[in-house]
Amino acid sequence: MNTDNLCKYLAEQYPTEFVRWLLPSETSNIQVLKTELNLEPIRADSITLLQTPNLILHLEFQTLPASDPPLPLRMLDYWLRLHRKYRCNVEQVVIFLKSTTSEIAFTNEFTSPNTQHRYRVIRMWEQDPAPLLANSGLLPLATLARTDSPQTLLAQVADRVANIEETQQRQNVVACTEILAGLRFDKKLITQLFREEIMRESVIYQDILEQGQRRGEVAMLLRILTRRIGSITPEIQAQIQTLSIPQLEDLGEALLDFSQPTDLTIWLQNHQS
Repeated sequence: MNTDNLCKYLAEQYPTEFVRWLLPSETSNIQVLKTELNLEPIRADSITLLQTPNLILHLEFQTLPASDPPLPLRMLDYWLRLHRKYRCNVEQVVIFLKSTTSEIAFTNEFTSPNTQHRYRVIRMWEQDPAPLLANSGLLPLATLARTDSPQTLLAQVADRVANIEETQQRQNVVACTEILAGLRFDKKLITQLFREEIMRESVIYQDILEQGQRRGEVAMLLRILTRRIGSITPEIQAQIQTLSIPQLEDLGEALLDFSQPTDLTIWLQNHQS
């Protein structure tokens, strides 16, 4: 789970908190909106949509400013598709996580000779930490906010996290906070302020470990398969990458009997069925 997807997780777990932070709204009637926007250059799993009675809040989290296609064009494309599908107001907010001097982080519009489209840009390093510190769901983002004393701010976040009463929530917020804080702080300082055993119990931390383990197993299996049966097509590689860890382990045992590419194809077909 990269930092952008982690922020997406936070927004979908704490939609009310994000809406109240970003919009002048007191409504509690907020839902996470799942949508199908499959055409390039947009992927449905890359955006966060929170629907209120009056509009859709589209959140786009960015760690690095560069993207292909460029961010302003993507935001216009997002807006057009969302407006066409839902026929309501769409408020777009791009949240840059890591401090940068890139012009993209200071651009809030797409312009061409006949078209102009604007969206909001939030640079976390310029944000007041107070509203973020006041809400447990926003605490991980508070580590990236404006401050004259970064270590003091991180200590404040650690103190707020430690006071979260519900155990699972505290564990998950700790994990998210440590990961986002890594964009700004030295790992030793982070581990001094946050208890590692709490993070290890978090479902977020477990997800990160599992993803790392899966990537390692997939890479190893692809190397072995290539040696045994020759090159693997991109389509077959994509199928292998969707397998769970137990399934990858089963494939690791089965491939010892493979002698030709069709053996792998048949195994995947039988496994999927």
